[in-house]
Amino acid sequence: MNAIVTGATKGIGRAIALKLADEGYNLAVCARTTSDLETLREQLSAKGVKVLAIPTDCSLKTEVMAFAQQAGKAFGTIDVLVNNAGTFWPGSLLDEEDEAFELQQQLNLNCAYYLSKFFGRMMREQRHGHIFNICSVASTQPVENAGSYSVTKAAMLSLNHVLRKELAQYHVKVTAVLPGSTLTASWEGTTINPESFVQPDDIASSISSILKLSTGVNVDELILKPLNFNHK
Repeated sequence: MNAIVTGATKGIGRAIALKLADEGYNLAVCARTTSDLETLREQLSAKGVKVLAIPTDCSLKTEVMAFAQQAGKAFGTIDVLVNNAGTFWPGSLLDEEDEAFELQQQLNLNCAYYLSKFFGRMMREQRHGHIFNICSVASTQPVENAGSYSVTKAAMLSLNHVLRKELAQYHVKVTAVLPGSTLTASWEGTTINPESFVQPDDIASSISSILKLSTGVNVDELILKPLNFNHK
């Protein structure tokens, strides 16, 4: 079995990549920082799976497509695609610079669009596969001081729904994962109790469980929220 994970060196992406490697998946992973990617490659390879690690700026279409083509050529078939790459820039939509929206659109939406089309066509031909889109609770309800982020994550959820509708007849599954506050690098330095957050491993374990379900069932949306999140 072969899987793709974008934004794989930190937080949610890293946890998913490690979990899939534990399950025996060969992996094609990408991220911007070469040193972090090499560290992850070594960790994944130590689990006895084939690993393709390619430095990629997921805000650039040319680099995203180059990654897709290399991964597709290396593995031939792709069973799982996890669209995890993304970024969060806080700010008011009315007052922010246009570049804040444009970058978040490129990372949070465009990258998933390009890869889902590329590998979705492969899965359609194969007549099997599973695409996971790491969205956010902001996909369904705007988050305060996160205007453009909320817009792009809402669009990502819409992309997920369209993909699911188009691919279901070919036995390809599509699942949106909507985490609430998750303990990732974006919370670095916080004084909030770490146990108050959703953990990256929770998301990875959930995806692993979904992949074990029977072929006739699809999890349309998975929402994971902290039980009792306290900002104080």
